[in-house]
Amino acid sequence: MAVPCGGSLRDTWDRFFDRCSRFFPCLSDPARRSALCLKVALVVLHLIYVSILFIFDKDFIEKTKQQPWYTAIYLSLLVATLAQYFLTSNTSPGYVLEAMRVVNETDALVRRKSVASKQPASSNNGSLVITVDADQLGRNLLGSNATSWTKVVMDMYPPGTSVRTWTCSYCNVVQPPRAKHCHDCDKCVLQFDHHCVWLGTCIGQNNHCRFWWYICEETALCLWTGILYISYLKSNITKAWWVDVIMILLLATLFVSLIFLVLLLLFHSYLIMTNQTTYELVRRRRIPYLSMTIHLHRVSSG
Repeated sequence: MAVPCGGSLRDTWDRFFDRCSRFFPCLSDPARRSALCLKVALVVLHLIYVSILFIFDKDFIEKTKQQPWYTAIYLSLLVATLAQYFLTSNTSPGYVLEAMRVVNETDALVRRKSVASKQPASSNNGSLVITVDADQLGRNLLGSNATSWTKVVMDMYPPGTSVRTWTCSYCNVVQPPRAKHCHDCDKCVLQFDHHCVWLGTCIGQNNHCRFWWYICEETALCLWTGILYISYLKSNITKAWWVDVIMILLLATLFVSLIFLVLLLLFHSYLIMTNQTTYELVRRRRIPYLSMTIHLHRVSSG
């Protein structure tokens, strides 16, 4: 009896998501659906921690009436943290394909303008009239300029380096230094740091700074919330035991999260100051251009 029941529940759940995916296309992708669930869970978790204070902490409510600016700053930090979270998660980390398209299109546009300025639109010396199709010319230049990105990237590597050495076996594009293919996003990311599950995106060249600011704001919010919880327990520890149990459990979870956030903030601060990424720090000896640098340094010092 349990198998049909489980199967029917699974079928009902799948039908529910199929109907929702008609209005919300992101629900049709399991990876994006999982990321969306994590985002919803994170927002709900923040609201629970703040709501508990307003429900049980009478001192906090009284302080809000006397000093509304205090609570206003606290709630502003909460809103700013959540806004920074969604801003970071929706910011492109910087994909190699996007950069390659920009380089090729820019170079093709420059060449097209250069050729158009040299090519006369018509010739009145004879009966022959020469016309220039700008769209066709652009397509020809794009086709003949397919290696523009390759030339730009290879200039970043030491002379004599093979193109195949830096070509991604998944995207089949030439990767610039510090780029890496992310298997979760299935794209090559510029200055790849790591794939953040909580954000549902990669951390790379375009959003690493915003990621640091999010961690900083989240750490401040977590610390402030922990102080408010401790203040409540000091003054109300003997009143309602079941409320105290809830507050202590939430405070313990908050304390673990705070330790993780502080370590993460210090770690990424160190990475930014030393111009490194998590991937480069962890896989230093396995990354070709870094292992080459280490070898040259040893040879020069020896």
